[in-house]
Amino acid sequence: MRVTTFGYQTWGHRTLQALIESRHEVVLAVTHPPSAHAYEQIWSDSVEDLARENGIPVHLAKRPDQDLIDRVKRAEPDIIVANNWRTWLPRELFDLPPHGTLNLHDSLLPKYTGFSPVIWSLISGDSQTGLTAHRMDDGLDTGDIVLQRSVPIRPTSTATELVRETIDLIPEVVIEALDRIEAGTATWTPQRLEDRTFFHKRSEIDSQIDWRWPAEQIERLVRAQSDPYPNAYTHFRGQRLRITRASVSRCVYGGTPGRVFIHEGDGMVIVAGADAHLGRSRGLVIERLRTDDGVEHDGREFFPHGGGYLS
Repeated sequence: MRVTTFGYQTWGHRTLQALIESRHEVVLAVTHPPSAHAYEQIWSDSVEDLARENGIPVHLAKRPDQDLIDRVKRAEPDIIVANNWRTWLPRELFDLPPHGTLNLHDSLLPKYTGFSPVIWSLISGDSQTGLTAHRMDDGLDTGDIVLQRSVPIRPTSTATELVRETIDLIPEVVIEALDRIEAGTATWTPQRLEDRTFFHKRSEIDSQIDWRWPAEQIERLVRAQSDPYPNAYTHFRGQRLRITRASVSRCVYGGTPGRVFIHEGDGMVIVAGADAHLGRSRGLVIERLRTDDGVEHDGREFFPHGGGYLS
């Protein structure tokens, strides 16, 4: 089939690479201009560079306009494939090709609609995440599903590992979905929108630790904000601490959430949990941290003894 791609960063790059290596023909690659935004420097493989290296026409756009619509019309694609296109597409555009638009979303829809789905799924304690290929419609990630593949979320999984695993699913999912559509064997399954969970874009404050959370939830937040993402952070005596490795304590520690308490294992125990004052909560053991000067610290060395509070 003749394919136009809409994509950005590593997700769009891997999608385009899979299509280049397939029997399908990419007739136009649409992508966003480079951005200096910190989040867009992560997973920043260039769709534009890959397309130009392979002689594929490129159109740069921040959002759809009439010039873009006209360019897609002239390309005469049989289908649009979108992955990590960052702005809303009008029906005039996503319904333009005979087969419409196939969108790839890195969650098991209808769960984790919206933004940063892998990070939110890890924070939420889900047992799996994955990749969904669905038909684009007027909603956000609400269209009928043609194909899904999953990866397990293990007790030690980090967001970085899970993102790599879901990105690795892209070639299999996009090519199999296109082959089914072209052969007329695709089965489109409507989403149960009553099961939908919809998450907003993450910002800096979403990485701030709330010591009233149970230690198990804070430990997942730390893994969900693994490098190169902005790490989970807290404050101690006027300075910000970015927590890069932590674990749930073996013992129960009572008191006030945020209290720097006692050494256990490889780190310092911080009292955690809204019910910690009842002696029913485990603490979070901070094993590695990073200060704002970029220096890495061992938890036991940074906290040579208990005392004081994290906020």
